[in-house]
Amino acid sequence: MANKVDNNELAVIWSSSNPEVAKTTVFMYTLNAKCRDWWDEVHLIIWGPSAKLLSEDQALQDKVKEMMSAGVNVSACRENADIYNVSDDLANLGIDVKYMAEPVTMMLKNGCKLITF
Repeated sequence: MANKVDNNELAVIWSSSNPEVAKTTVFMYTLNAKCRDWWDEVHLIIWGPSAKLLSEDQALQDKVKEMMSAGVNVSACRENADIYNVSDDLANLGIDVKYMAEPVTMMLKNGCKLITF
């Protein structure tokens, strides 16, 4: 039996522009991590080319909304979203679009676990 860790917080960084990676790995794990209480707090961070992909794919948008409804904290890197000119599109989905370098650094310093796709 595994011991419960002090910081039971997970951040998933999604940067891949491949929709199959989103559907078969990122979204499945992130949603299950929250719904099955594998982690107390789950963050999905949209960073890089995934921002553009999400702005163009309705099915992926629907899955992100489902994750948000389940309690996953969803944010996107403003710098990257601005590069792809999709900051407003992501914000209109209810995603917290902000500069992410400092928040991610603080998560790591505070013991948050991090996985990237």
